Amino acid sequence: MDAELSKSVVFNKAQEVRLPLVRFRGIKEKGIELLLLLAALTSVVIRIGIVGVLAYESIAFFRQVSFLEFLTDRQWTPLFAEPHYGILSLVSGTLVTTIVALLIAIPAGSMVAIYLSEYAPHRVRETVKPALELLSAVPTVVYGYFALLVVTPTLQTLWPELPGFNMLSAGLVIGIMIVPYVSSVSEDAMRAVPIYLREGAYALGATKMQTALRVVFPSALSGIAAAYVLGVSRAIGETMVVAIAAGMQPTLPVTSREFLYHLPC
Repeated sequence: MDAELSKSVVFNKAQEVRLPLVRFRGIKEKGIELLLLLAALTSVVIRIGIVGVLAYESIAFFRQVSFLEFLTDRQWTPLFAEPHYGILSLVSGTLVTTIVALLIAIPAGSMVAIYLSEYAPHRVRETVKPALELLSAVPTVVYGYFALLVVTPTLQTLWPELPGFNMLSAGLVIGIMIVPYVSSVSEDAMRAVPIYLREGAYALGATKMQTALRVVFPSALSGIAAAYVLGVSRAIGETMVVAIAAGMQPTLPVTSREFLYHLPC
């Protein structure tokens, strides 16, 4: 009886010591959860604030300029005697460079991701992936002068009528620039696919390429889509490469030759 009583006393004392620790741990976890929530909400609030400020400041502008004219006018000459505020040429230039860049970056980035995830040995992967990610740290002005001084003369050897400032070389270089973004995020998503999916495909007689394209790629589609969205946003937001390689002439192409060789900026 004395032994049981002593055990009960010890147990009760242990419970008394443990309860404050459990309560403190719960309070700490709630505090961490609240801190993370505030961090997430901060990003949302900042974005809402930026959009709100832009919308508020643009009210005075659209009182003087028609919104339809703003979207459809081909001229952007705000400092001329007769100013024009059309963004059609600017938007078309952005879309063209983005499309050209994505035609390069998405296939190349996807192939690099498939190779690094499914084919490359561990040593090769650990060497090539950091090297690719280092390309994203190169200043965009370097890419711009690379497009102007290297890519454009190379294209002019193929098409002599290509002007010195063109959107074709700018789009190609932007595509090269965003390949690391697409390939790195896509490779991370593909590496996160469970190994048993690959083993199941191999057990059914699938080749490594069939497994990569029909099992791993669809399973990682959400992460790969995020990589594509990141690449699109990076291409749309790029300005320095376009300004250096394509010039700063807000003109809208009319003929197919102008569209290919003298694209808008």
